Amino acid sequence: MKGRHGKQGIWLGCLLALLLAARAEAVLFEFTGDPTYNTTAPSGTLTNSGWQYEGQWQGSHIGTPIAPIFFLAAQHIGGSVGDLFGFNGLYYHTVAFFDCPNSDLRVCQVAETFPNYAPLYTGSNEVGQLCVVIGRGTQRGPPVIVNGSTNGWMWGATDGVQRWGDNVVSGIYTDANQAEYVEASFVRNADSNQCDLSVGDSSGGMFIQDNGTWKLAGIHYEVEEGPYSYDGMSNTEFIADMMDLRGLYYQSGPNSWTLVPSNGPPVSTFFISSRVSAHAAWIYSVINFQPGNDLQITGVQLVGPDAQVNLVTGSNRVYRVDHISDLATGVWTAVTNNLTGTGGIVPVVDPGAAAQPQQFYRATILQ
Repeated sequence: MKGRHGKQGIWLGCLLALLLAARAEAVLFEFTGDPTYNTTAPSGTLTNSGWQYEGQWQGSHIGTPIAPIFFLAAQHIGGSVGDLFGFNGLYYHTVAFFDCPNSDLRVCQVAETFPNYAPLYTGSNEVGQLCVVIGRGTQRGPPVIVNGSTNGWMWGATDGVQRWGDNVVSGIYTDANQAEYVEASFVRNADSNQCDLSVGDSSGGMFIQDNGTWKLAGIHYEVEEGPYSYDGMSNTEFIADMMDLRGLYYQSGPNSWTLVPSNGPPVSTFFISSRVSAHAAWIYSVINFQPGNDLQITGVQLVGPDAQVNLVTGSNRVYRVDHISDLATGVWTAVTNNLTGTGGIVPVVDPGAAAQPQQFYRATILQ
C-alpha cells in the first residue's frame, strides 16, 4: 500500500494483510462519544457535502443515487431485484444490478426517477484532501488504555443511526485484483469531526469537494479493526478503532500474536472506500448517462383541478413522464410521452391529479 504503510516496515504490511478484513461500517469520533453527535446534515463550509444524497439500502446500510434511475452501493452487502431503496421519504423499486468486475462497486437500477443525485468525483488527486464520510452502525464503546493513555475505543452498541464525520485522504491502495481504494487514517488530535468507521457503515459514501461542489469519491468497503490484545492472549482480544497501536498485540495468525513495537511514530488504524474515479468509465458505461442538469423535477404544484410537474430538460432529448398513486400496488402510467426538451424547464400537466390523495412522478429519457 502506498503512503503511510510504505514507511512502517514489514510488520505493518503483515498487519494490513491480516486485519483489513472487517467490512467498513459506522462513524466513531475521537472528540466525543455522544451518540447524537453529527446525526443531522452538516452546515457551514460542509453544507451540501453529501448527506442529502444518502438513501437507505439493505436494512440500515446506505446507497447513493448517481443518475436519474441508478444508485451506487457496495456489492458485499447484497440485495435482490425488487428490494426497496428509501430516499427522501419515498421508496424506489430495484429492477437490475450491475457489479464492477474488479471492485466492490455495484450499480443498482430502479423503476422510478430520483429527484436529485450525486455528481461523481473523477479526478486523481484525492490524497491530502478533506473528505466527508457518512455511515450507520455502532456507537463508541469503552476506551482502550495503554500505559495510562487513551489510544482508541472499542466498538459499542449497534444503533443504525446515520452519522457523518470528516477525515483527510492519506493514500490510495490497490489490491491483487487491481481494485483501487481511497484510504483515510484515524490520527490523534485532528479536528473535532475526524472519524473512523466500524461495523454497520459499509456502502456509505465518501465525498470530496471539487471546484466548490461536493462529489462522490468513494463507497465504504473495509476497516482495520483487529482483533487486538493487551497481552497476546486470545481470551483477551477485542475489536477497536485505534489512534495508536503501539504496545498492543495484533493477531498475526491462528493462535499467533505479534507485539506492535513501542518505539517509532504512532501507528493508527484506517478505513478504505472503493475509489469511484478509478472505475468511473465502467460506471458511466452502465448508466449510459453523464450526469447533468436535465431530468430533474424541480417542483410539483396544483393548478386548479390539475397538477403541474416542472421538468428540467435538455435541448436534444426526448422524455416521458409517468405517474402512480400507490407505489406499493399501483401501476405506472404515462402522463405525457415523446416530450421534446427545450434546454430549460418544461411544465407537464397531469389532468385531474388534484383529486388524488397522493401522486408520484418519474421522468425517463427516451432519446
